[in-house]
Amino acid sequence: MTKKNSPQYDSIRQFEPLLPKQRMGELQSQALEIEEKSSLLGNGIHLTTLTSIQELVRSMNSYYSNRIEGQSTHPANIERALARDFSDKPDIAKLQRVAIAYINAEKELELIDGRGLENTLRSSILIQAHRALYQKLDSLDRKIPEGRVIEPGQIRQEQVTVGNHVPPIWSSIPNFLIRMDEVYAKQAPSHQRLIYIASAHQRAMWVHPFLDGNGRAVRLQTHLAMMDLTKGLWSMNRGLARNREAYYAYLSGADDPRHGDLDGRGNLSEKMLWEWCQWFISIANDQVSFMEKMLNLFEMRKNLEALIFFRSSQDKEIRREAIAPLYHLYLAGPTKRGDFLQMTGLGERTARSLLSRLLKTGVVTSANHKAPIQLAFSLDNLQFLLPNLYPEAATLNF
Repeated sequence: MTKKNSPQYDSIRQFEPLLPKQRMGELQSQALEIEEKSSLLGNGIHLTTLTSIQELVRSMNSYYSNRIEGQSTHPANIERALARDFSDKPDIAKLQRVAIAYINAEKELELIDGRGLENTLRSSILIQAHRALYQKLDSLDRKIPEGRVIEPGQIRQEQVTVGNHVPPIWSSIPNFLIRMDEVYAKQAPSHQRLIYIASAHQRAMWVHPFLDGNGRAVRLQTHLAMMDLTKGLWSMNRGLARNREAYYAYLSGADDPRHGDLDGRGNLSEKMLWEWCQWFISIANDQVSFMEKMLNLFEMRKNLEALIFFRSSQDKEIRREAIAPLYHLYLAGPTKRGDFLQMTGLGERTARSLLSRLLKTGVVTSANHKAPIQLAFSLDNLQFLLPNLYPEAATLNF
């Protein structure tokens, strides 16, 4: 229901500006710093190791996006669901299915040809993101508290109120989406890409094109648009979720009408759009900087040492001679079992016992008993290998 005396948005001029124009130099320099850090991320690390981390980050994306909506399940439940092990508790099982649907929707979107903003920031991709997510759930899992069922990819056909914001009249949504395509779905220089992505994220939330599921769909599109930057190695959702109140506050602030004659020339506040962009970019910088530290070669060596020291204090068959070969796996990727055993410098029987324990505790993994082994990033070991990356995974799962 529309609030009495609330603005009636039905004209595209009512959500100008779509990009900030003042103080662009500050935003551009911050965005360029992130571009430079991202370009170096993962250098010197084997592709197989990076792929393992990307899969971990994908699960994190799902966890944190759903956490923003207040509907997350424990990371261990997501890991179980990925192995088709669903809880016998209906509420938990539903959250597991939503988490898996988000992961699979992300994978589906990443198959889209072309990673440029001209492809990823199109409104058709936003609609596809919504469809990709919700078509993977049955009608019961798509039911919202009001009893309505979310229809995948369907533009809303009624007027709604979202907190204090009254989005555009439903019949005018196609015109707003066309205008967003005109502004955002185009090639942008590297120092401006994040500004386009941040602005598109906020204005898509302002338009609120779907009856429900807008936040998840917008974050899926943002993930896709940022893939060239993140390489799937760091998570924007993590930063947004860990600053959830600020996320909603800055989104809402950019909904403000113009703050006087000095606040741009559009109907909405350019100052508040600038502040949203600056905050969004600062969160991105925090996330890439954090992962830059985590993937640092010297840092990983220390983390492997900490993991093995801890495991060896609990299990006498796990020995410190494992550290060097484990570091080799991090850098060089999958290694034949015989080579790994030899790198420990231990006798064959002792080395085999060590490898067996490393496999059992999830430090390393292998497709079968003859296949090469590789470093694993299991939830049980994350607090050592990538400390504070996914702290919720280390909490007890009740």
